[in-house]
Amino acid sequence: MSESGDSDASWIFYKDRPDWSDVTPIPEDDGPTPVVVIAHSEKFEDVYDYFRAILKANEKSERALLLTKDAVEFNPANYTVWQYRRDLLQALGTDLKSELEYVEAVIKQSPKNYQVWHHRRVLIEWLQDPSLELEVTGDALQQDPKNYHAWQHRQWAIKTFGLFDKEMDFVDTLINEDVRNNSAWNQRYFVMNNHLGWSDFNVQKEICYALEKIRFVKNNESAWNYLRGVLLHDKRGMSGNAVVTSFCEELYKNKCRSPYLLAFIIDICEENLKKGETSCVYNSERAIELCQALATKYDKIRSKYWNYFSEKIKALQNIKTVEQNNMEE
Repeated sequence: MSESGDSDASWIFYKDRPDWSDVTPIPEDDGPTPVVVIAHSEKFEDVYDYFRAILKANEKSERALLLTKDAVEFNPANYTVWQYRRDLLQALGTDLKSELEYVEAVIKQSPKNYQVWHHRRVLIEWLQDPSLELEVTGDALQQDPKNYHAWQHRQWAIKTFGLFDKEMDFVDTLINEDVRNNSAWNQRYFVMNNHLGWSDFNVQKEICYALEKIRFVKNNESAWNYLRGVLLHDKRGMSGNAVVTSFCEELYKNKCRSPYLLAFIIDICEENLKKGETSCVYNSERAIELCQALATKYDKIRSKYWNYFSEKIKALQNIKTVEQNNMEE
C-alpha cells in the first residue's frame, strides 16, 4: 500500500490538527550512529511520531483508532500498529463487522501482507463467524492462485469451522484452469487428509485422478508429487499397484522421458530393493541405468544428485547381496 496521503490535497498534518494539540509527538530514535537512515516522507514521520506518543500513553480512544488506520496506510506490515488496533477495538467495543470490511479493503491493496491476514483471523475468532472467508480468500486466489497467506487463512478457516463441503469443487476448478498449480494440488491433499480420508476406495480414486492429469501433461511435477503422496496411503506401496506400474510402463514404452517419470520408476526400483523383492523390471540395474540417463541427458542440471543416487542404489544392492548370502550360509 503506497503513501497515498502524498496525493491527498486535503491532508492535514497531525501537528496542525487542533484536536491533537494535547499530544507531544515522539520522533523515531535511530540511536546516536545509525548504520542506515531510512528516508520517510514528512507525512509518514508525522503519523508515526503521533502513533508512538499514543502508544506510550496507552491511549484508548476513537482518535487513536483513526490514527492506526493512517499508520496502516503508510505501512500495512507494521505488526505493532495492528496489535494496538486490536487492543483499541476491544477497549472501545467497536463494531467488528465494519472492521472486517475495512480489512478486506486492505487485503485487496496488500494481498501478501501477513499482518493483515493475521488481523482478519483474530477478528473471525472473536466473532466465531467464518461465513465470508471462502469468498474473501477465493477472490484473493483469483488474483494470485499461489498466494501463500490466502491459502493459509483458507485452510485455517476450513479446518476450524468444518467448511469442507464444496472445497473439492473449488480445487477442481483451479486445477482445470492450470494443471500445474501446485497450491491447488496441495489443497486437494489437504481436503483428503483432513476430511475425506484415505480409504482404499479413495486412494484408488485419487490415483486415477492424478494419472489422468499426468496423461494430459506428462512433465507436470505437481501431479507426480501428488501421486507420490497418495501412494503413501496405499498398503501395496508404489511397486504393488498394478494400475500405477502399468501406466508408467506404457508412458516409457511410448518414448516418454519426463524426468518425473524416470525418477518415479527409480523410486519403485528402490522400494523393491529395500523390501528384498526380486523383479525383472524393477531392480538395481534399471535404477542405475535411469540415474545415468537423467544425469547425462534428461535432467543434467541435477546430474550430481543422480550420480549420488546411483551410488546409493549400488550400496543398497551390496548390502542386500551380503544379507542374502548370509541367509543362505
